[in-house]
Parts: sequence; structure tokens; C-alpha cells
Amino acid sequence: MKTKKTAKKGLYVGAGAGLILFAIIGLLPGSFIGGVIGLNIAGSIFGTPVGTSLLPRMIVGASMVFGILTAGVIFVVGSSLLGWLIGYGLGAIRQAHKAAAVEADKKRLNIGYSIWLSR
Repeated sequence: MKTKKTAKKGLYVGAGAGLILFAIIGLLPGSFIGGVIGLNIAGSIFGTPVGTSLLPRMIVGASMVFGILTAGVIFVVGSSLLGWLIGYGLGAIRQAHKAAAVEADKKRLNIGYSIWLSR
């Protein structure tokens, strides 16, 4: 059960790291890529030199928001998954180490008990 707690802590740390990385690295490129995609969509619908009318601007703006949201989801979910995997692995290693220590203690106690019985 300790593995789940460690994995949960890793998930939260990964999500926080993903938010920070998204704010530093992913916000501007997500906006740029979404804007370029929006310009391509508006250009294919309304013609190549996109005018200043309302609908092409809305298409470009919506695609920029979609690009930002997509970049945010990728950063946060990816780093959360990585943090969860690391936390789960560390919890499993810790649990296996404790189980091995308990087995060694049992073995040591059994040897001591058998020596005590032979007296």
C-alpha cells in the first residue's frame, strides 16, 4: 500500500513540474503553432492574404487557444505520468527492500532460536 502513496506523491510532483515547464517552455510555441495552423485554415477558407474581418480573426484566435491547451495537456500529462512511474518504481523498490530486511531478520532469529535449543 505504501507504493500507491509514493506513486501519488510522484504524480503531484510531476504535475507541478509539468505546469512550470509549460509556463516556461510550452506557452509561446503552443500559441505560435496554433496561430500558424489557424492562418492556414483561414487562408484555405477565405483566400491566401487573410483579411481583417471578424471570422478569420476568430479562427486564428481559437486555433491559438487550442494550440496552447494542447501544449499544456501534453506537458502536464506527460510529466505527471513520468512522475507517477518514478514514484511507483521507488515505492516498489522500497517495499521489496523492506520485505528482504524482514526475511533476513526472520532467518537470523530462526538461527538464533535453533542455537538456543541445542544448548
